[in-house]
Order: sequence, then C-alpha cells, then structure tokens
Amino acid sequence: MAECQLTAGCIFYNDKMPNKPGTAELMKNRYCRGDFASCARYMVFEKLGRPKVPADLFPGQADKAKSILASQ
Repeated sequence: MAECQLTAGCIFYNDKMPNKPGTAELMKNRYCRGDFASCARYMVFEKLGRPKVPADLFPGQADKAKSILASQ
C-alpha cells in the first residue's frame, strides 16, 4: 500500500502529536498508510497547496476541509 507523500513532513504529527505516539501511529495507519485521500489535511493540500493547510486541522476533520475548499 502506498504511503502519503506528506507523511514525513506532516506538521500535524511532528508538532501536534509528540506526546501521543500510540494515537499518532493509529492515525498514521488509517490516513497516511491507508486511505490518505480521506485525510482532511491531504484534501486541502491537494486542491489548494501546502500553505493553505491550517496547522490545527486534524486528519479526521473532513467536514472542515470541505468547508475550507468550498470557501475558495
């Protein structure tokens, strides 16, 4: 299975999850190593580019990502 191209430099995991490695690993398995197209961060990145991905956007916040995309 392919891994998301953003995983290595994803600020969400590198900056927001350092004290929760177990949770981060579960989320990486689901979004980064699984269906990364459903990751809210990836959705925004794919359509608007990395600078438009909010730092506080969680991978599971697809509704928020869709709202961001609709407002552009």
